[in-house]
Amino acid sequence: MSERVNVKVLLLFGDQAEIVADVPPEERAEPARYPALEIAEAVGVPVGELAGLRLTAAVGDDDRLSDWQRA
Repeated sequence: MSERVNVKVLLLFGDQAEIVADVPPEERAEPARYPALEIAEAVGVPVGELAGLRLTAAVGDDDRLSDWQRA
């Protein structure tokens, strides 16, 4: 079973969502970008409503996130 982490959609940049760990800003690493449409479809919201959402995601062997769910 893969590990799940808490993340936040920081903002949208074109068709990408910038994802950061859901921790205080001073503890965050650089944002990672993921396809906004993929995340929006997974959690059942329009792409335009992703910014600011708190989610959980599974961490894959390659450290990429997937299996998006609302937190």
